[in-house]
Amino acid sequence: IHDTICKLDELGHDVPTIYRYLEEYTGIPVMKVSMSDPKVMSLFHSTEALGVTPEDIDAQTGTFSMPELGTPFVRQMLLDAQPRTFSDLLQVSGLSHGTDVWVGNTQDLVHAGVPLSECICTRDDIMNALIDFGVDSEIAFKTMESVRKGKGLQPFMEEAIQAVDAPDWYIGSCKKIKYMFPKAHAVAYVTMGLRIAYFKIYYPSAYYACYLMRNADAFDGSRMVTSNVDVLRSMIEEINGLERSERERKDDEVSILEILIEMNLRGVHLRPVDMYRSAVTDFLLEEDGTILPPLTSLPGVGQQAAEAFAAAREGAPFISQDDMLRRKAPKTVVESLRAAGCLHGLPETSQVSLFEFGV
Repeated sequence: IHDTICKLDELGHDVPTIYRYLEEYTGIPVMKVSMSDPKVMSLFHSTEALGVTPEDIDAQTGTFSMPELGTPFVRQMLLDAQPRTFSDLLQVSGLSHGTDVWVGNTQDLVHAGVPLSECICTRDDIMNALIDFGVDSEIAFKTMESVRKGKGLQPFMEEAIQAVDAPDWYIGSCKKIKYMFPKAHAVAYVTMGLRIAYFKIYYPSAYYACYLMRNADAFDGSRMVTSNVDVLRSMIEEINGLERSERERKDDEVSILEILIEMNLRGVHLRPVDMYRSAVTDFLLEEDGTILPPLTSLPGVGQQAAEAFAAAREGAPFISQDDMLRRKAPKTVVESLRAAGCLHGLPETSQVSLFEFGV
């Protein structure tokens, strides 16, 4: 049957879209960037390559916003595990996607001095380690399948492990695991992360523009365009002061604000939404390295309304706010632009009073 059936695991992921935008912004083929650049590898245990201090961004690593490697959970794991090689990062990726593999399990072993390279981090590690210990390959495979599915160790498996020179902690670690990540998936995720991290170091404007595109739903173009990091920090403090349920609802907003702080400290700034030049949904990278948010980043402006406004602005500049409405610009967009201070003094009406000229 293996000669007649093809099984495809199709997983949704937004990294290929990020690749496309990075290439459009920079002209650099993503598949050709280095995955062993020393500055890129340093991000997993230091912020130095970003030109900021841990105190600046309230983080010990430089992996904020990096796919699969930037969450608080994984950042703490990086601090504990101190990965220095591609292989180490594979182990971290496997641990971060497993269930009952890190907390109360491998984390304790690492703290106790067990090298990360010897720990069970992906499902493949179980089989390969057991074979190295001297366990029969068929039993090693069955043990891997049982453990990674959360079924634990069968009696004959435990007996086989006890019969070889396996570390004392090995059986206990296997018994705690509920699910294990495959190494092939870890390779794919780490590869993607390293390629994108290269742009974070060497093409920061393009990197942050892509990040904002990816997280546009949490970005507010009426409030977050400031380059004043103290103001951005005060927004985070305001959210942290909310009730727990409300605070958790704004987790994505906090993540955006943290990245905006890092971005501004690195010299990459946002422009205010521009009623003539802002795109409908895309964050635009300007020639001077600044980033121009889209019309849809304003509160209450959906894609359909933004598209209608973009159609209305074609041909000639607006004379007044009345002219906007006459040219079928959606009222909601006009009001959002006004509230965000993006009308640049455009008068409300096109009418001219004779008394203004002393007649």
